[in-house]
Amino acid sequence: MRRILIAAAFALAVGVAPAGANGAVSDRTLDGSGNNASHPHWGQAGTNYVRVAPANYADGVAKMVKGPPTRYVSNRVFNDVGQNLFSENDVSQWGWAWGQFLDHDIGLRDENPAEDGAIRWTKNDPLESFLRNDFGAIGFARTPAAAGTGTGSTPRAHVNTISSFIDASNVYGVNDARLDWLRRGTVDGDPENNMARLLLPGNFLPRADARGNPNTAPFTDLFGNQVLHPNKAAIAGDVRANENIALTGIHTLFAREHNRIVAQLPSFLSQEDAFQIARRVVGAEVEFITYNAFLPDLGVDLAPYRGYDSTVNPGISEEFAVVGYRAHSMIHGEFEPTFPEGTFTNGQLNSFERQGLTVEHADGHLIIVIPLVIAFGNPQLLEDIGLGPVLNSLGAEAQYKNDEQIDNSLRSVLFQVPKPGSPDPELCGSPVINPDCFGGVSDLGAIDVERGRDHGMPSYNDLRRAYGLAPKTTFTSITGESTSSFPSDPMINPHDPINDPNILDFVALKDREGNPLPLGTQSDAVVGIRRTTLAARLRAIYGSVNSLDAFTGMVAEKHVAGTEFGSLQLAIWNKQFAALRDGDRFFYANDPALPAIRALFGIDYRRTLAQVIKDNTGVTTQADVFLAAG
Repeated sequence: MRRILIAAAFALAVGVAPAGANGAVSDRTLDGSGNNASHPHWGQAGTNYVRVAPANYADGVAKMVKGPPTRYVSNRVFNDVGQNLFSENDVSQWGWAWGQFLDHDIGLRDENPAEDGAIRWTKNDPLESFLRNDFGAIGFARTPAAAGTGTGSTPRAHVNTISSFIDASNVYGVNDARLDWLRRGTVDGDPENNMARLLLPGNFLPRADARGNPNTAPFTDLFGNQVLHPNKAAIAGDVRANENIALTGIHTLFAREHNRIVAQLPSFLSQEDAFQIARRVVGAEVEFITYNAFLPDLGVDLAPYRGYDSTVNPGISEEFAVVGYRAHSMIHGEFEPTFPEGTFTNGQLNSFERQGLTVEHADGHLIIVIPLVIAFGNPQLLEDIGLGPVLNSLGAEAQYKNDEQIDNSLRSVLFQVPKPGSPDPELCGSPVINPDCFGGVSDLGAIDVERGRDHGMPSYNDLRRAYGLAPKTTFTSITGESTSSFPSDPMINPHDPINDPNILDFVALKDREGNPLPLGTQSDAVVGIRRTTLAARLRAIYGSVNSLDAFTGMVAEKHVAGTEFGSLQLAIWNKQFAALRDGDRFFYANDPALPAIRALFGIDYRRTLAQVIKDNTGVTTQADVFLAAG
């Protein structure tokens, strides 16, 4: 009788039928459809990104606008010349790591390559640090146009292939076939006849060969040397889970969290009901952490929540996806998990060093320094190092400052591809240049600008207008600097200063309190003063403020006090995250199922990320992991 009463009470609370009458206790669909009764496709996977501003194409429909070559811009604006600057608000590496995990929950453009748009690259650029690029260009392909757009008089639009909602779709996927493979049990296209738990061999994400034939595994993107070992790629709800070990780690964390919740539920529940309860809680946890820790700690202060608003479209905007949420400057160039001495054998340490990791010993502790390039496409490294230590390392150090500088591990990525007949293609994944491999260069900063032109982003000032901000009239009003002129400096060529590498020299560094630091300091620098102002370089490159690409202008802005953002990026985040909250019928503060789950089963979604980490790894972190420890 108690079981029947619990099931009936739960069904009454959430307004759905118990298992047996349409089976599931959750009515949040996998693909986001039906969230809004009047607009059932709002936020649904496979629908177009929305636009805040009119599309900006050279022909009004599809042709990309011209501008300064984007690698040229990158070399003069995004180039950090190896000097690290850190968050002025002491936001930890969890800022960028959670941001990426969240990004992979709400947006994924159609990745099928459309027209080739290779980015110009020249070794003759005086500011080019790579003199070899066997491909002669930086690879770039345009995003395919959504059906029926980019022709006639209809401007090009683009498809968001996943649900826009913050619903942990990166854990579960957005279709039955993927979820069926991820859940324990049979693989027949129907996840509802599977077990409540997710498949986690050894408590880590399943690899492509986990069910035998890797060719039947869901598609996943491959990164770096992983292309040589596709059968060992980790499989998760989102195709990008292998991108780096921090991201793979967060995917693993919430898959474990799902199984932990299932284990707490009474055994008389059906497997499907137990699964859906856990899924509902995990999705709410991700929302709760996002709105109560991640956003506030980065300085995003939304208006108070007033409940679900069916007139709000929660779809991801082109402007958010292509400009505002590209915070690649935040990404730290390495991870530094720390262990007690003796944690690893000498053989294990030697293996780490052969992979390109650095082993350091300090005060009875062992520090393993993992360069970002080694962390790409490397789920085995996560297992070898351990989930808890990797996640703990994210909170130990501040992330990089969200400014115009992008770490060279992203801005100038050297990659290698085996030549035909290469005797040992494995060595093409090594950080050492191999003569049997083709060498290429990729530049995320240049791609960010190019992608804006691809997607028809308005100019910087037009984007400001679209978000209710006044346009800027001078470069110094953007950067907050005193001049947009190059100085009279014997170190700079007065006849062609924009092409003189000395313009990027750092001449002073300061900490968060404004105290001077020795040049070359890599741990405490928050402010860096260069031989030339950013405003001067932007003026020399673009000529007019009205010609600025939106992304370049946005990252050049002086930050709003107490935040990680300039005024334009902050406005873009405010608008999008308010829409994701207010336009979601199942937002945690509006979902009647969550109080019912808490009352009936004692399971509460209101948990900090630190609590989730502790419960699933045994590792204790600082209470707010988004602020750097110490």
